[in-house]
Amino acid sequence: MKNRRRQALLGVTALTAGLLLATPQPASAANLIKNPGFETAGGDMPYCWEKSGWGDNDFTFSTTADAHSGTKAMKVELTRRVEGDRKALITESAACAPVVTPGKQYDLSLWYKSTTPDTAVTLFRHDTTAGWQYWTDLKTLEMAGSWTQASVRTPEVPTGTDRITWGVSVYGTGSATTDDYTMEQVADPVPPAQCTGTADQCANGRWDVLPTQNPVRSMHSVVLNNGKVLLIAGSGNSEEQFDAGTFTSAVYDPATGAYKVIPTPKDMFCAGHVQLQDGRVLVMSGNKAYPVVGGHGYEGFKDSYVFDPVTETYSKTNDMNDGHWYPSATVLGNGDVISFGGLREDSTGSVTAELFSQAEQQWQPLWKVNQTWSYWGLYPSMILMQDGRLFYSGSHVFGNNIPGTGSAIYDYGANTITQVPGLQNKDERDQSASVLLPPAQDQKVLTLGGGNIDSNPEANRLTDVIDLKQPNPAYVAGPPLPQGTVDLGNGPQPETGNQGKMYVSAVLLPDGKVLETGGGLHNRANPVHESSLYDPDTGTFDPVAADPEARGYHSSAFLLPDGRVMATGDNPGNGTWNHNVSIYTPPYLLKGPRPSITSVIDTEWTYGDTQRITVDRPIAKAELIRPAAVTHSSDPNQRFVDLPLAVDGDNVDLNVTSNPNLAPPGWYMLFAVDANGVPSVAKWVHLQGPAALSATDASAHVHAFADDLSGKVTGPGKKRTSQKVSPTVSGCDRHYGSLNVCVPTAFPKEVKATAAARCTWLKKNDYGRLKVNGKDDPLGLDRNKDGIACGKADVRKR
Repeated sequence: MKNRRRQALLGVTALTAGLLLATPQPASAANLIKNPGFETAGGDMPYCWEKSGWGDNDFTFSTTADAHSGTKAMKVELTRRVEGDRKALITESAACAPVVTPGKQYDLSLWYKSTTPDTAVTLFRHDTTAGWQYWTDLKTLEMAGSWTQASVRTPEVPTGTDRITWGVSVYGTGSATTDDYTMEQVADPVPPAQCTGTADQCANGRWDVLPTQNPVRSMHSVVLNNGKVLLIAGSGNSEEQFDAGTFTSAVYDPATGAYKVIPTPKDMFCAGHVQLQDGRVLVMSGNKAYPVVGGHGYEGFKDSYVFDPVTETYSKTNDMNDGHWYPSATVLGNGDVISFGGLREDSTGSVTAELFSQAEQQWQPLWKVNQTWSYWGLYPSMILMQDGRLFYSGSHVFGNNIPGTGSAIYDYGANTITQVPGLQNKDERDQSASVLLPPAQDQKVLTLGGGNIDSNPEANRLTDVIDLKQPNPAYVAGPPLPQGTVDLGNGPQPETGNQGKMYVSAVLLPDGKVLETGGGLHNRANPVHESSLYDPDTGTFDPVAADPEARGYHSSAFLLPDGRVMATGDNPGNGTWNHNVSIYTPPYLLKGPRPSITSVIDTEWTYGDTQRITVDRPIAKAELIRPAAVTHSSDPNQRFVDLPLAVDGDNVDLNVTSNPNLAPPGWYMLFAVDANGVPSVAKWVHLQGPAALSATDASAHVHAFADDLSGKVTGPGKKRTSQKVSPTVSGCDRHYGSLNVCVPTAFPKEVKATAAARCTWLKKNDYGRLKVNGKDDPLGLDRNKDGIACGKADVRKR
């Protein structure tokens, strides 16, 4: 792969250990920038300014007399660009780089002229451990023929940062001339939070079980752009409902607490789904047939549907090229949807990649879609990176992970797969959760927990974090998941040793933290009650109140527009279903009054825009959060996109990213958050597609991250039809009970391999009477051959 790694600063003196150890000076209300107008001369650049940039381009740096004030300004011009940028940057030294305080924010401003729309205010930060590194792009500057002022506020300074530098990056051919830079620390805008609940609630939040139950056995949850929630069940993992052709969905309205059952045309049990650019929901494949003992396993069909939130009805699209039971669904920066994996109509694994065209509103024929003929498994977590590649995080459903390291970067354009190292215990990450951490601009992914349905060990406490901004990114071990209580059949008891959980739900919250909740210790058994908040800034977990309801297999948790989290479902191996719904009120909603977005000037947004809102009290940040489309611990499209802001009283100007890969087109929840982390109720805004970009080349806004990969690279394999998959892929032995029931093919290791021990475990987990299907008894549960497993004669000592 061509190396597009960001180069070191051009010709500047490296920091010395002495400079790094210099004592930082406290921030003041005065301008923190030395030589803000370029008036003090230096070498080939003014004092405290240096040349910076990377990539293949022709450029000039020049000091010009065409100044906003004084006699000098800085002009940066690109006359040819293939990739990269150029910028005049505050020198990365202790003598010049402004001192900052973690947790604080800073107002930045400058005067500029520009002949190109491809410019941005770019920040770097000095980490006291890792040194200087790219931080973020804050604001795209509009073209301006006369001197224009641009202002923007930084996000809160991350932990471990002591200095920052910044300047204007030029990404496209043309020039930017800048002058009169200022940087001032923002005063704390609001008084300390005041607890409005009990002390425990204010520290840990609270869970409430709603009085009205979910009327359908839903394992798919999609937050709609009208604030309602689509809950898809299909047959709900019920053989009886499948045989009767009873396929259901429901729409839940959080404002009223009411449910509306929706006619559902096909069995969408274990389908894929994602929101399209216009807010409709694309639903792909589902369940064509349940397994047959001694015959086929689950089968996926080729059908695809679109759900319209306005009419609350499904309509059919054209068919996919293959069946896909448990497919992935990732929306791309141009609004297209790409899908991998799942089971075909003959129960084998699909090796066919599918592409739904936003422009044509249909699935593309096979010959139009790049194919590697790779089997990615079931619900592989494919996360869109800022340059359009896909990061396969290693989270998946059922059994073992893909061969190799268990995580990879897939480049659709080059049609190559590059392995990424570092994922711990790759074959025990079944129904782990993976999220692109807040903000999406940081390009960090967190993977949590997991197990293995094939071998059924105790689920683990593993977490892994990867920084996709690095030239050669690799997972590093994160802190272990906190432990809660586990019900082993005798009531809840504290987890011990390395006991963790699979069936993890992970939800991005508007204060920038991640709620992880729910789970189970084994395959469809032993619910774990534990929830915690992960802070991406500190890399730590904070245990909070746990959902009182079991939330294992087929459960979902997701963010509502009012800032609360809704959790539904649980489908243990005995075939039962938990219809109770829980609502989590995070601690930030118990800290006193919340800010309100009193107006949104325009709800139709385009990339690179500056959009104005008004608020009723000071806010510290604002962001877009893509609404959930979650199932089986998987929502690869979940993302939190920071909106750098400029504040003028109650008026707040929000700066929208110019990169559609960071925020794919569609409807988003817009939150405004105060300095105490208290969010507003969300407003809905519609971010339009790449055609709205002011520049024709969106790659101008893409950074050279993850561009020096050293992992094994593979291209397309030999064309093939499918990959063989065991009929027991779901970890259930269908020789016993109905298809609703999952007698594990592998019992937990503490259960002895005897009929008595296995039957005791099944009794503790409420399996009830189990009929033997067919003549085979592979687990030895019907020793007297009467066709009933675990009868009295079967467990009697001999």
